[in-house]
Amino acid sequence: MVFSSNVFLFLFLPAYLLAYYLTPSRYRSWTILIGSCIFYGWWRVDFLFLFAGVTLWNYLAGRMIEAQGSRSRGARRWVVAGIGVDLAILGCFKYAGFGVASLNRLLLSMGLQSLGSLEIILPIGISFYIFQAISYLVDVYRGDTSSTRRFVDFAAFIALFPQLIAGPVLRYKDLAGQFRQRTHSVEKFSEGAARFMQGFVRKVCIADTLAPLADHAFALAQPGTADTWLGTLAYSAQLYFDFSGYSDMAIGLGLMMGFRFVENFNQPYFSHSISEFWQRWHISLSTWLRDYLYIPLGGNRGSLVRTCRNLFLTMLLGGLWHGANWTFVVWGAWHGLWLALERATGTAIREKRRIRPFRLAFTNLLILVGWVLFRSGDLGAAGTMLGAMFVPDGRGLSLLYREEITGLQVATLFLAWVLILAGGCWQRIDLARLPCLPRRTALRHAAAILLLPLFWLSILKLSAQSYSPFLYFQF
Repeated sequence: MVFSSNVFLFLFLPAYLLAYYLTPSRYRSWTILIGSCIFYGWWRVDFLFLFAGVTLWNYLAGRMIEAQGSRSRGARRWVVAGIGVDLAILGCFKYAGFGVASLNRLLLSMGLQSLGSLEIILPIGISFYIFQAISYLVDVYRGDTSSTRRFVDFAAFIALFPQLIAGPVLRYKDLAGQFRQRTHSVEKFSEGAARFMQGFVRKVCIADTLAPLADHAFALAQPGTADTWLGTLAYSAQLYFDFSGYSDMAIGLGLMMGFRFVENFNQPYFSHSISEFWQRWHISLSTWLRDYLYIPLGGNRGSLVRTCRNLFLTMLLGGLWHGANWTFVVWGAWHGLWLALERATGTAIREKRRIRPFRLAFTNLLILVGWVLFRSGDLGAAGTMLGAMFVPDGRGLSLLYREEITGLQVATLFLAWVLILAGGCWQRIDLARLPCLPRRTALRHAAAILLLPLFWLSILKLSAQSYSPFLYFQF
């Protein structure tokens, strides 16, 4: 089941919220757990057994870590065992087929016989709930949070359906207090409903409309320069509005249940460096990688060379986390290389108010190159796209590409980038220097008035279009 479906909007969500608010406060974790299992099991019931096993194992491991005492030798053994099992499960389902395929290619290149293929179905959301389980074990080991004594609270945290299959990556220590006590009000529910509708519009009206522009461009065997640029710009906007739209919906649903999740995006394409980009893009993942990978590797505590090495390795592994394909590994290495270069040269700029057009353009060029690697099916296809991007052919859009796209899609792409630029500029306006603050308030009210008809328009579009899943489901 997905948020952008009529089954979710008109069946699951109303029934779930009714059950949730009719349940006494002390039993609402049970409602969350049962509702989330129905939500997840709608796709495949059998993967609920894997999900239950991961949840139970990490709950018991957390209890044993706390019983041994934070940072003790016994606790260290349990945290290693807990994380080892989690990574083994993730590796089996996500990377075993990739490993066998890579080994087969190596054997064939040496003239040897391949081992045969290995096809394993990837459970949706496994990367997200495994990462949340790992952060829980590490936080208990470090003494940053106590292990939960109520199994249902921990199970509800892991299963919490708004963020279960595509993030944001939550941490138990941030939500533990909210599971014990959280507020519910009309204002909070209304804020959540508005946030959900905003994300729904971003996903259905913008991201889904841009999808054919990107898909057809990356499917071309011999793309031209104009094809690659239009397709890459379309994919960059599609990915942003798709994933940030999902995050908005997840945050909105959390608010409707009384939870306040972390923000996941903050105008990422208005970054002046790759370092700033990763402080604004998929914030919950970048902070997770910082706290549970970069810092344990040594962070910036050693020499500059070691710091750069740690940055590179963190992004390399972050790229591999996104998918079992060499394109993701190279994409992670690309970002890791630029993070290391910015640290070494002191050019990791983060601007709060000032806009530097050249730095913005250069940073976005690096991001676009990365997205070509990220979207391409293999490194050969990525090389073809990048070659076409930077070797102008002067042919304009190819006939095959023009036949597959529409004027509405191109107009939506233009609107998407106008919204991105306007949002970035708006964020950097110095409020203290604006004499006309009421106008800003009036614009907010106008946006709120427009949101409801746009939401209903999105529902109509959803009913008319074919199924379009969230891009991050595959990770």
